[in-house]
Amino acid sequence: MMNKFIFENKTKVYFGKNVVKEHLGGPLSNYGETVMLAYGGGSIKCNGVYDEVVSILNAAGKRFVEFSGIMSNPTYAKVQEGAKLARENHVDLILAVGGGSVSDCCKVISAQANLDEDIWEMQYTKHTLPAKFIPLSTIVTVFGTGSEMNNGAVITNEEKKIKGALWGAQAEFAFLDPAYSLSVPMQQVISGAFDTLGHAMETYFGKPDENNLSDDINEAVMRSVIRNIRILLTDPENYDARGELARASAMAENGVLKIGKVTGFQAHQIEHQLGTYTNCNHGAGLAVIHPVLYRHIYKSGAARFTRWAQNVWGIAPKGSDEETAAAGIDALAAFIKEIGLPTSFAELGIPADTDFRAITDSANVTAGCCKKLIRDKICEIL
Repeated sequence: MMNKFIFENKTKVYFGKNVVKEHLGGPLSNYGETVMLAYGGGSIKCNGVYDEVVSILNAAGKRFVEFSGIMSNPTYAKVQEGAKLARENHVDLILAVGGGSVSDCCKVISAQANLDEDIWEMQYTKHTLPAKFIPLSTIVTVFGTGSEMNNGAVITNEEKKIKGALWGAQAEFAFLDPAYSLSVPMQQVISGAFDTLGHAMETYFGKPDENNLSDDINEAVMRSVIRNIRILLTDPENYDARGELARASAMAENGVLKIGKVTGFQAHQIEHQLGTYTNCNHGAGLAVIHPVLYRHIYKSGAARFTRWAQNVWGIAPKGSDEETAAAGIDALAAFIKEIGLPTSFAELGIPADTDFRAITDSANVTAGCCKKLIRDKICEIL
């Protein structure tokens, strides 16, 4: 039976070509004079996005302060740096331009700037959540995380050597122009899209196991991601495929697929700590972990894995559910190889002498989709 739920998503989404130029000026009028323009390593200054956004801010009469250098695995120190800048400049709106890392960092900046206490300790020690935020907007240039439509963030606390979730602001409005992703390296596009697939799979394998509408929608999202990644590999500039991946990214993390579901996201929890110790690419790390994890647990949820194998990968029924489920996992592993993502830590560039025990011992262990793992089993997976 589907679990009880309350659903709301407040983010207004502007989707399509030129939506920033056509619509950003409108909602800007609802906020005060000072905007924090946040972005990553500076690629938006090379692809025209920065100039376009600055022109719109100037036309709207906004004073803007820049916060740049947000890294692909945003650190807690970077959050504190941004919060200090926001407080000192009395920022009225944060405009996050980039991928999920920029968005995640800014969500927590939005909350920390309004707090007198440390937000990490607040959430992990006191188990309380912030209630006041600087309004946030996002312009997405790299798709995959779906960060633009929720209030969750993944931040690396270097001092504690933990990459964990923090809850901050949710964007008031978000701009998704698939054309912005044309300047992103293809490997980054593919790894981002695989992150979307990872979100969908981890949600799908949550409870309940019985067929439900959320999972029916999820199967369509997974098939769409697989299909459109394949299109981009043969036609890299295909706007429609990029648009479908952008929409799938948002759908996988806007809460719709999670309606009535209880999820564990164990693959993500393992990868987060792997990223803490190695700074590996998130989507690529998931590509290595997912098939191995699923081979360890599928027998405890054979019926669910069988449905996934048949409805997502098109696997014909085998002699038993376990055989069909295993064939689905084989199809996932073959797809990862097909799209050029790593299939081992060696391919990912992670040294064999990495302290996998430390990664295991610091990873968050969840109830899991169908089987709760013990730490020794996680270490075996790694």
